[in-house]
Amino acid sequence: MKLTATENIEAPIGFVYAALADFENWERSALRRGAEVERLDRLRQPGAGMEWKVGFDYRAKKRHVEIKLLTLTPGQTLVFDCMGQPAEAILKVELAEMGPRRTRVVVEVEVKPRTLAARLFLQSLRLAKAKVNRRFALRLAQTAADIEDRYKAQAKT
Repeated sequence: MKLTATENIEAPIGFVYAALADFENWERSALRRGAEVERLDRLRQPGAGMEWKVGFDYRAKKRHVEIKLLTLTPGQTLVFDCMGQPAEAILKVELAEMGPRRTRVVVEVEVKPRTLAARLFLQSLRLAKAKVNRRFALRLAQTAADIEDRYKAQAKT
């Protein structure tokens, strides 16, 4: 199953990329939401090969996902491999400069089942794909608004 969402952000591409590639901030955000985050690599600088093990509750069950950064092209793309017990996913984030203070972000997630239960779950999501896509786009819009707010606050100082 493939989900795609596009959002325009009123901030320069460098600022948007820096916000999306701020992995320590994403780790803290996950911890605040109740997830368990463990860094598996020893890289000092952000780059391909970064890995995390994330544990969280979903539908009253404890889930574990290993996330690996496959590609990091500064100012352009981030590609992650997300491997869980029931399914695996590739998350791709692409940035495009629309102007000096406007950036387009395209997020694409392709989920592939690894078990029969995951195959059935993804089939049910396909039946409600419009609703799932709307929720996915809404979450991206919320993230984009947060990045815009941080840029405006930083620009005022």
